[in-house]
Parts: sequence; C-alpha cells; structure tokens
Amino acid sequence: MVDSRGVVESTIYDRDLAAPAGAGGRHPLPEAAAFGAAMRAAGVRAARAVVVYDAAAAMAAARAWWLLHYFGHPDATVLDGGLAAWVAAGGALATGAESPAAGDFTPRPGGMPVLTAAAAAVRARTGILLDARAPERFRGESEPIDPVAGHIPGARNRPTTENLTGAGTFRDPEALRAELAAAGVHAGASAQTGAYCGSGITAAHTVLALELAGVRAALYPGSWSEWVSDPARPVATGP
Repeated sequence: MVDSRGVVESTIYDRDLAAPAGAGGRHPLPEAAAFGAAMRAAGVRAARAVVVYDAAAAMAAARAWWLLHYFGHPDATVLDGGLAAWVAAGGALATGAESPAAGDFTPRPGGMPVLTAAAAAVRARTGILLDARAPERFRGESEPIDPVAGHIPGARNRPTTENLTGAGTFRDPEALRAELAAAGVHAGASAQTGAYCGSGITAAHTVLALELAGVRAALYPGSWSEWVSDPARPVATGP
C-alpha cells in the first residue's frame, strides 16, 4: 500500500516480489527460484493468462506484472482500477482463503530490460531516466526512508501519480503519450528510456504507463536505495 507521503509500505513485496534488502537496495529482484515457487503456489500456469490487481493504485500490481514479464510469462496484464473498479463494475467478491491448484510456471529471467547503477547513470546523461518519486524527494527536500536525499544527476521527475486519472485508472494511451512527450519521451524512444524510484517498486508502475504509451522502458531495480549505498556515486538536488 502507499502511505500519505507517497511511500510504498513493505507487505507482499518483501515476501514474494523482492529479495531481502541488501547491496541491491531495499527491494532487489527476487531470485528466479523463489519467484517461481510463489507464482506456482498462487496457481500461475505458463499457458494461462494472468490478471494482477490490488486495492490501491496498482503499485503492487504493476510490480507483479513487471516481474511476470521479466521472468518470461507470455500473457500477464493489470486490472485497470484494481479492486475498486471491479466492484464499481458489479463484479462479485468472495471471502475466505483461496486454494488454487498448483501452477507450472517456470521463470526464465531476461524478458524485460533492466539497468544497473552504471547503466542508469549513462541513461540519465545520454537518454531519458525518469524518477518516479514524489517531487520533494526528487528535489532532495524530504527523504523519509533512504539515508541521502536527492536524485541521480540528469534524471527527470515524473511521479507515478501522474500516470493515473482521478478515478485511479491509468490515463488513456493518447493522454500518456502527450504528457510523456512533455517530459521528452517520444514513441520510438524505447532504447533511450529508463525509470527508477526509491527501491524499484513504483518505477514498475511508470514502466507500465510507458508500455501503454508504446515505449518499452528499462527498469533500474536497485533504484535510489542502491544508488546511495555507494558514497562515490554523485547526488543532485533541486529541480
């Protein structure tokens, strides 16, 4: 879930959608074996479509969507608007625990582009690196989690909240393309575009928005939490 500061709280991320915090940041990519086991326990099958949803603003759902594609699932999508949209459309709700039959999904990493810290620095200088955090965190005015405030030099700020309508659904592709163009991202810019956030969670939401707009962007999984773990890496503040 996301708190009033725009910070994603650790819940399912620490259990299924990330490896333990360490040198790779607060939410490193999970090991293939661990992610595969979690998905099979949830009933995920290689030949069956997966729809991911959450009860917030698709932050967790976008991370799960990204991981499923990164690990090679051919057909994973996000329910736009999440649980609220389902209920508003008259969808039925069940109570109690679910016990799905075990799935057969075998993860094979490499299905989505990723950036290392060094590659993110290059992308910020030579292409477009979007910072998905709140503006005050990007500017270095506030940092509620990580030990250093600021942003990767050359990055451009576009908070994940700008991906959504007031109803909590993603903006339509045309609107996203227009807004992203204002940030310098244009169709055909896939090879030059990347995204990061505090720990690689909300940046997946930005990668999904870019995908809807027709741009395949790379994710920097370690994000700011990994970046500032090395004091030799430069830090910028301000707009």
